[in-house]
Order: sequence, then structure tokens, then C-alpha cells
Amino acid sequence: MDFVLSGAAACGACLFTNPLEVVKTRMQLQGELKSRGSYQVYYRNVFHAFYTIGKVDGLAGLQKGLMPGLVYQFFMNGIRLGSYAVIESSGYIHTNGRVSAAKTTVAGAVAGVVGAVIGSPVYLVKTHLQSQSTSSIAVGHQHKHQGTILALSAIYKQHGILGLWRGSSAAVPRVSVGSAAQLSTFSSSKELVVDLQVFPKDSWLVPLSAGMISSVVVVMAMTPFDVVSTRLYNQPVDHLGKKFSVYLAWQLHSHNVSCHTKIHLVRLRVCPVSQSTDQSASCEELLGATGEASACARRHREACSLRA
Repeated sequence: MDFVLSGAAACGACLFTNPLEVVKTRMQLQGELKSRGSYQVYYRNVFHAFYTIGKVDGLAGLQKGLMPGLVYQFFMNGIRLGSYAVIESSGYIHTNGRVSAAKTTVAGAVAGVVGAVIGSPVYLVKTHLQSQSTSSIAVGHQHKHQGTILALSAIYKQHGILGLWRGSSAAVPRVSVGSAAQLSTFSSSKELVVDLQVFPKDSWLVPLSAGMISSVVVVMAMTPFDVVSTRLYNQPVDHLGKKFSVYLAWQLHSHNVSCHTKIHLVRLRVCPVSQSTDQSASCEELLGATGEASACARRHREACSLRA
């Protein structure tokens, strides 16, 4: 029952927080692999992002990815919070009657990893759908999915069962760190609020206060991993399912690497000659929009055309 109730509670929260997830995803993808000042800023801050998305994509655009978001929250948080509740009720996280910070951190991390791995496929689709937008304000790669089921089907057909877990390597540290920080600080914060006698021990304000305290810690600990996770989930892959690696990104944006080397790297990892010229256009986006990088992309596109 703990698993079902935890999942249902997470789904209820998702209905209200999903617009924030859309805004967060767009802002995390904005300026991806480009130096400051070299890209157009569509979303200046959270409030401007809400306004821009609502104006251009409509109010429905703020709820993109809601269906996979609900499924993800039910399974991920149902398993994560349900597992933690079972561990807590068993007495594992207590030492001499007090909450053990080390044990709650370990229990939270383990529960988070299990939930993240199981929920990874729908989180992948959620990220793809939330990044999709009208071309005038689009950021990141646009996957152009038509819905959750069609997206899962398309990914499976193109990349197999393992393709559905693409990006899970980033989700594991993201959720394990966030879950460990959240669940450990929640238990400790709840104990602190009770000890301070700010509210009656059985009052609903005790877990509410503890949750607010732990949420601040979670955001501080989880945000760097969240940015990496969003970009890995959303990045394009070639026909072999290979991703645009961090090493390749560093090479492409390094001033010490020749144009010839950049073209060679893109040809090997991002834009095989068997791909269409549309894929070459994405190479130009990855290389950059101005200067030598743009010239590199044009030369590579010409090379692809000659060899195709």
C-alpha cells in the first residue's frame, strides 16, 4: 500500500509542477555546448520562460510531457518512497532510537537508484516532449514525437530495448544524490522540528516543515546532475545509437583543435555519410553557428554530399 499511496501522491504533485518541469528543461537546454553570448536567449528567467512558452506554444505547451511525467512519478516515486517507507518502518535507519544520517543517506540512495532505473524510459520520452517547441523558441534537439506511446515505439524500433534506457547512466547519480539528500534531510528535519516543539508532534505542519527544509537541500545537491541528465536524455544519436559524447563536445569547442580534426570527429560520431543532409545541419548546430566552426560544418556537409 505504501508503494501505491506514494505513487499517487507524486502524481498529484506532478499536475501542478509539470509546467515548472517544462520551463526547467528548456532553460537547461538553452545554450547547450555554446559559449555565453554566442547564442540567442529565448528564456531570460523563469517568469519570462512561462510567458514566452504560454504566448508562443499556448497554455497547453506548459503541460507538455504530462502523461509520461505522471507515469514516471507513479513508478519512480512509488518505488522510491515506498521502499524507503519499508526500510524506515523496519528500523534500519535508526541507531539507539535516533535517526542515523549515514543510514538514511544510503537507504535513500538505494531506493532512488531502483526507482530511476525502472522509470528511465518514460523520463526519456518526457524530456523529448518537453523540449519540443515551435521553431521560433526551440532549444536543444527537436525529436518531433507525436505522443508518449508513439515515442516509446519509435525509440524501440530504431534502437532496440536498450535504446529505451538511453541516458539512464546520468539518471542514476541524479536520482541517487537527490533521493539521498531528500530522504535523509527529511527524516532529520522532522526529528529537529519535533525536538524544537515548534508544532505539536502529530501535526501535519511537522512533515510540511521538514519537506520544505529538505527541498532546499535537494535543489542545491541535485541541479548539476539534473542539467547533465536533461542534456544526455535529449541529445541526438546516430544510426548506431551513439551519443554526442562529452569528449567530443570538448574537442569541437576547443580552439586548439583544427577544423580538419573537428570534421573528422563529427563524421565518426555524429554525422555518418549515410545520413541525410538534415543530419549535417544538426552537425552545424553542434559545431556552432559562427566563425570557423560554421565553416567547418559547411565543409563537412559538402564532404558528406560528395561521398554519399
